[in-house]
Amino acid sequence: MNIGSEAAADEDVLELVLYRAIPRREVSTLAQRLLFTFGDFNRVISAPPSRLAEVQGVGSAVIRELKIVEAAAHKLARCKVMKREVLSNWDALLEYCQTRMAHLEIEQFRVLYLDRKNVLIADEAQGRGTVDHVPVYPREVVKRALELNASALILVHNHPSGDATPSAEDIAMTRHIQSAGEALGLALHDHLVIGKAQHVSLRAEGHL
Repeated sequence: MNIGSEAAADEDVLELVLYRAIPRREVSTLAQRLLFTFGDFNRVISAPPSRLAEVQGVGSAVIRELKIVEAAAHKLARCKVMKREVLSNWDALLEYCQTRMAHLEIEQFRVLYLDRKNVLIADEAQGRGTVDHVPVYPREVVKRALELNASALILVHNHPSGDATPSAEDIAMTRHIQSAGEALGLALHDHLVIGKAQHVSLRAEGHL
């Protein structure tokens, strides 16, 4: 099997990962069980260790191997955007956001801080919430931008439901941060809402 091929099935790739964790054992049943529980390969490696441990046959070695794969995926995607000009590298930025956030089971709010040349200088989680809400404090977002000497922001948060449609609260919060930033000369380039297999740009939707 060609592992680099897009045709490689989730189950095939997952079996290879599992075999590294528990060699000389039949792993196809466990791979099927994990995919049935979580849905696809990305959701398996992104699942919290506590939930993975609930699956029959999953022990510490399997969890460790899955988390190594997840960390490697995040690292690879991050390397494509950090310290780079992101507005001309938008597809890589979207790929990073999808990899980092699309399969989280709770909402997370991240702020990407850019310098005056729109180079990404920091990516920080500002809040973690519940399955459908995350607290965001515009004053803290702007304060951190000043500490980093940032000139612009990109906001990103996920919807664990999978539907990336922004809520009225999302739009209102975005405008609060935009107003707070503008008072201090900070530009808000966009707010991206990340779903399971899609994203929505609030700028493209006309909310900025």
